[in-house]
Amino acid sequence: MARLTGTRPVATRRWGSAAAFLLLLFTVQAAQKADFSGDSTAATINHSLTLLQRLQELLQNGNGSDSVLRVRSAASDEPKVFHTHQLLLSLQSEVFESLLRNQSVVTLYEPPETAALFEKFIRYLYCGGVSILLHQAIPMHQLASKYRVWGLQRGVAEYMRTHLASESSQGHVVGWYHYAVRVGDAALQESCLQFLAWNLSAVLGSAEWGSVSVELLLLLLERSDLVLHSELELYTAVEGWLSRRQPEAPVAERVLRAIRYPMIAPSQLFRLQAQSAVLARHRGAVQDLLFQAFQFHAASPLHFAKYFDVNCSMFLPRNYLAPSWGSQWVITNPARDDRSTSFQTQLGPSSHDAGKRVTWNVLFSPRWLPVSLRPVYSDSVVGAIQPVRIEDGRPRLVITPAMSSPDFAGVSFQKTVLVGVRQQGRVLVKHAYSFHQSSDEAADFLLHADLQKRTSEYLIDNSLHLHIIIKPVYHSLIKVKK
Repeated sequence: MARLTGTRPVATRRWGSAAAFLLLLFTVQAAQKADFSGDSTAATINHSLTLLQRLQELLQNGNGSDSVLRVRSAASDEPKVFHTHQLLLSLQSEVFESLLRNQSVVTLYEPPETAALFEKFIRYLYCGGVSILLHQAIPMHQLASKYRVWGLQRGVAEYMRTHLASESSQGHVVGWYHYAVRVGDAALQESCLQFLAWNLSAVLGSAEWGSVSVELLLLLLERSDLVLHSELELYTAVEGWLSRRQPEAPVAERVLRAIRYPMIAPSQLFRLQAQSAVLARHRGAVQDLLFQAFQFHAASPLHFAKYFDVNCSMFLPRNYLAPSWGSQWVITNPARDDRSTSFQTQLGPSSHDAGKRVTWNVLFSPRWLPVSLRPVYSDSVVGAIQPVRIEDGRPRLVITPAMSSPDFAGVSFQKTVLVGVRQQGRVLVKHAYSFHQSSDEAADFLLHADLQKRTSEYLIDNSLHLHIIIKPVYHSLIKVKK
């Protein structure tokens, strides 16, 4: 290791080296401007890979080192020692610039998980690149944040957002969500929350369900876009969570009151009252909701809506995958031509409507053209039409009832279309399109999907996997004063 000698201040020596480094950069940039001079003999000679290799050798061999980092951890009695170069560390991190300003040996204290990655972290400062695994994302993000290496911090956060679907033995999305909350990364927090909502059934049966915090559980239970088989599946998972975590009574009661009991059939509600130990323990806190659910199933929806507010989340279905709520539709070679299908759903969640069916017709068009882009005849040249390109069209999905009935009074239908993709060997929900209650289609359906490419991320084996969900929503026609 090269020792610091002489009387010249460390900062002066370092910034003298920095000036030389910047001068070299300006010289290279000036030479590269010849590419734009119009000289046909101009060329760019790029040896950047060789430069990166030399920088790695600098770190590995400690050649010309003028600073030492000693990293201590509770997991080891011996510190890890890195012979480094102040200029390179200071260029990447303002924290290192401050630490190394008046000293050449610095001792750092790191938890075992970040200490294990410190060599990778330092290598990034030299070479601008690093490879990480799922379980290394949080400690690497912690290092980047602690030493204010903003490019690495953003890169790791982006890695986490794009690897939510990656398969891991213990799961990772719940842990990443909790970490995003701690560090205040709102974008990562929302990405994790959305992934958990759209793929909740997969999470309910995994090891990470038990690590869900109270705050995250309550946030999920508030949402109407949860994708799962049924409300009963959600209750069963919540019951297991409560049994394992044993929270205080007020917390347990808040959780139980977030279940949408009217979306559970009366026969299943009776069984829960008779067999659920959790429900028996907190019966008093949810007795009013259970009684209201039985009333909802016993009366006609129109009559019930006269006396109770049905325009609240308790009476709004989530995205249930059970057959009575919708249908899966796999479209092979979706870019080829228009397709259609039909299916039936129950009229509504109330037992009064359970035996009534609504038939739905669905039309899919891969290249529908809006009016502004459709070919028209020109006045100037008889028979001439505007050229139309295939790529001008966009996918379109139209869902309409095949029938009308007096039973529809007091009911509107929200439609949701889930698009499944294969990621890391698993089929997961990539996007959910929700229709406005008064519309038969979603305006932005697959707006950015390229179905012409067999490698499109929206396709599984050249097929488009959709799941169409119909959510009946009751509303009051006549208000009756109590």
